[in-house]
Amino acid sequence: MNVLAGDIGGTYTRLALFESHPQPTSIQVEEILASRDHPSLNDALRAFVARHAIRCDRACFGVPGPVYRGRVTTTNLPWQVDAASLAACLGLAEVLVINDLEAVGYGIGTLAENELATIRPGRPGRRGNAAIVAPGTGLGEAGLFWDGKRYRPFASEGGHVDFAPSGELQRELLDYLAKRYEHVSWDRVVSGPGLVNIYRFLRARGKHREPGWLTTALAEGDPAAAISDAAIARRCPVCVEALDLFVACYGAQAGNTALAFLATGGVYLGGGITPKILPRLLEPTFALAFCAKGRMRPVLEAIEVRAVLRDDTGLRGCARLALESAAPEHRRSDRALPPQ
Repeated sequence: MNVLAGDIGGTYTRLALFESHPQPTSIQVEEILASRDHPSLNDALRAFVARHAIRCDRACFGVPGPVYRGRVTTTNLPWQVDAASLAACLGLAEVLVINDLEAVGYGIGTLAENELATIRPGRPGRRGNAAIVAPGTGLGEAGLFWDGKRYRPFASEGGHVDFAPSGELQRELLDYLAKRYEHVSWDRVVSGPGLVNIYRFLRARGKHREPGWLTTALAEGDPAAAISDAAIARRCPVCVEALDLFVACYGAQAGNTALAFLATGGVYLGGGITPKILPRLLEPTFALAFCAKGRMRPVLEAIEVRAVLRDDTGLRGCARLALESAAPEHRRSDRALPPQ
């Protein structure tokens, strides 16, 4: 069985054809496309299929945004995605369209231990719900409901709840962002554009000058990457401060999500940013913010936090779900998370 899977992002779209016997085992063809180079997912798929003469038996796509009855308007991309239209485009009876973080939830069960990094140990081996928090172009979140036998991923738009500052500096950040956005959510802070917002806020406070080389890097490349790279290399004090504030906010919202889902089974940190700033996540700032929940501190201290190191986890999750939905013999197994 050939399974076409897609992980749709505001910046990049990853498409791949998997060959499955009976699990997704090998990728026959894979491409990473600039999302905004295509007016729609249908257009991107038609080009991909034509280039590689692809024929598939099943297809599933993970898309950022709230999916309702197979339809979604992407959060950080001007695409209207419709499962029925995609099925017609591919000549299939059915195509699955799910939230991109829900797809990561299915993909986590395919990961090996060396594809995860422990941020804080908590109490490993506990059963219960789990959660995913994933900053990238936006802030994605999802849950994994433990039904007593297996994990069942479900979508969330928790990244768009109100940003709740902690401390005077974060309150100043909220005031700064409130002058620029109608609604200040965690997505405006804990994401690639969020890191840029934090950097601009700190610059606006007038305590740092921007070096010329950084001005060039911000203008010519990915501003968030330029800031994080400069921070990790400690080449620019304001970038270091920006990343520190970002990590503190990341930890706080990961803790919020852990409480919202009562994620005693663990919290998984995904997205494109997490592996790039892994050394900073291992420092005390993240863990302190994660656990700083007053009376709920003991609950948070017992929760294990792990970083997802594979950037194609959502793609693998889509392939897995497409396969499992194909026939009774491929229904999802009890193992939906790596062993702890």
